[in-house]
Formats: sequence, structure tokens, C-alpha cells
Amino acid sequence: MSRACELTAKAVLYGNNVSHANNKTRRRFLPNLVNVTLMSEALNQSVRLRISANALRSVEHRGGLDAFLLKAPVAELSQRARLLKKQVAKKIAEQQAA
Repeated sequence: MSRACELTAKAVLYGNNVSHANNKTRRRFLPNLVNVTLMSEALNQSVRLRISANALRSVEHRGGLDAFLLKAPVAELSQRARLLKKQVAKKIAEQQAA
């Protein structure tokens, strides 16, 4: 399992530990990933995702998973999230046509 957010593409960053004597050793900055179950109102089902805590706040701020996915750029989304975005868009288009 990769250490990357499925919604925002936040991943591991690399940098240096710098000591008082200015010695530099490599280190990794890991994203704060959490396993969550989010509800999709358009599909009327729950979806399990591994997202960053920051993405979880963004999802709640935008008004839910469906609203977040519709606004999110496709390049940032994982394969599963892209499929979910297509399904949500299709379902909403069907509901508006009816």
C-alpha cells in the first residue's frame, strides 16, 4: 500500500535532519493518513478510503464526498477515486435529467 492520499495525492516528502553542529542526515516526512468510511449521497453507499487528515477536513468543508470529487482535478485522484468521480457525475446527471 502506497503512502499517498487517495484524494489529494499528498505523498512522502524527503529532507534533512540538521543537527546543532550542522550535520545533515536524510529523513522522510510522512503524510498523516487515516482510514475513513465516507458516505456518498448520490450513490447512496459508503466508501472506504485512505486519505490524509487534511483531505478529510477539505471533504467536510466542501459539503461531502460528492462535492469534493466533482471539484477535484482528475490528476490528483487515485484510480479508485477517479472511478468514484465518474459514477457520482453520471448519477447526478441522471437525477437532473429526470
